[in-house]
Amino acid sequence: MGNRQQAFVRVRLAKGGELDGYLSFQQEVGPDVVLYVHGFGSTRGGAKAQSLESACARRGWSFAAYDFRGHGRSTGSLMELCGSGLLDDLQAIKDDLLNRGVRRVFPVGSSMGGWAAGWYAAGRADGIIPAIGMIAPALRFLQRRWETLSPETRAECLKTGRMRIKSEWVDTEIGIAFANEIHRFHLDALASRWATPLLIYHGMGDETVPVSDSIEFVERTPFADIELRLLKGGDHRLLPQKDELAEEFCRFFGRWRVCSKTH
Repeated sequence: MGNRQQAFVRVRLAKGGELDGYLSFQQEVGPDVVLYVHGFGSTRGGAKAQSLESACARRGWSFAAYDFRGHGRSTGSLMELCGSGLLDDLQAIKDDLLNRGVRRVFPVGSSMGGWAAGWYAAGRADGIIPAIGMIAPALRFLQRRWETLSPETRAECLKTGRMRIKSEWVDTEIGIAFANEIHRFHLDALASRWATPLLIYHGMGDETVPVSDSIEFVERTPFADIELRLLKGGDHRLLPQKDELAEEFCRFFGRWRVCSKTH
């Protein structure tokens, strides 16, 4: 851990703009990297990301995290938020990592980041994502945001082109571009395409993303190598359990011999 290196990077996007990124590693980055994928309204440097980085550092593993567009120090606005945009960001992140010598990426996605990492991993056959971790994944992220609105509120959102998102942790406005993509990202489609080993943590006291969403996904997918761990006292963010989660995700990824002793 004493030889730990850090790199702060900017990733240019094909359609304009940049993502802000961070990597930490021993002598060099590759070939395997654990990638933290943050949630809505969060950033790449949150408490769960820090715990995961520490768990990687104890093993000599490489770690990376990037801000989605409209978040943190990346360019863009939440008014542009949509599912395809999140996947475009992850594609740019993957390309950046591969250009740095990475060959396999092990994502840990939190909330919206779980949705994005999940859809990005679904159906891949290139071996780049051997396994994935999720924390309270918002697997109905697009549908739930829209379907919970009243008809009157939906009409107002369509008129103004924006909607308000308010919770215990965030109060902001987003555009409704995501509403046009709801038909592209159904839970059943994700479940049917799933073929990646997966470890999910979800708090049973989660009032933001119901634990039933994770249970339903596990029940619906025919893929067998999935483990769902329910924490009875856990809320949506699972901050008190962050160190435990980080260690368990690393143990899980270790089954696929992630990271050599020097990486």
